[in-house]
Amino acid sequence: MIKPLLLAAAALALATGVASAQDLSRPDSAFAPKPKSANWQNTITRTERGHLIGNPEAATRLVEFISYTCPHCADFAARGEPALDVVLLGPGKLTVEVRPVIRNGLDLAVTLLANCGDPAQFKVRHRALILAQADWLGKALAAPQSQQAIWQRGDKAGRQNAASALGLTAMLAAKGQSKAELDSCIANDAAAQKLLRNDDADAAEFGVNSTPSFAMDGKLLAEVHNWEALYPLLRDRFTAKAD
Repeated sequence: MIKPLLLAAAALALATGVASAQDLSRPDSAFAPKPKSANWQNTITRTERGHLIGNPEAATRLVEFISYTCPHCADFAARGEPALDVVLLGPGKLTVEVRPVIRNGLDLAVTLLANCGDPAQFKVRHRALILAQADWLGKALAAPQSQQAIWQRGDKAGRQNAASALGLTAMLAAKGQSKAELDSCIANDAAAQKLLRNDDADAAEFGVNSTPSFAMDGKLLAEVHNWEALYPLLRDRFTAKAD
């Protein structure tokens, strides 16, 4: 459900802006890629519970559990994901599986749109939606309580209303995706129910109760919920592998 206090906190956190991505590609970085590295960051496949980005043969796999209405997730997408692209995903050292956490009706609508269409374009949709979070979540905060209640339901009519009123469908259509395809995805009750089942399965398997959260090689990383906490673990992992 969309709680007014949650929306207020999200809007306040994002109104201050997001810091630029940390530059890990500098020559002295522990993650510095080798020259002429591969371009694995653009290799994306759909999985049972999300989307896998990177070299499927990479020795290390990271699962990123995100909610599209979580301001800390937007912060990680802005600062952590570009750094991972450059220094670990691109060279094929790591794969990242992005899995959605459904916290409320808006999460359900936005996730259906992020998952809509060609898996190869998932990152485009994912980042467009989450990096614009301050805008559409701000509109949600300003909406009447009666309209928020419609979105909280998470049913077909509520999802369609949210996608239209918050400009979510229009945002992706402006990038060239078919509006008919997007409308079909937002109305897909079977896909919505699968997202909810997957969310329950991740909660049972990993104990995910906060976003963003991360699992490395099948194990949830305790108390790791931002780029500052994840970075040293990745640094230590890949420095050790290089020794």
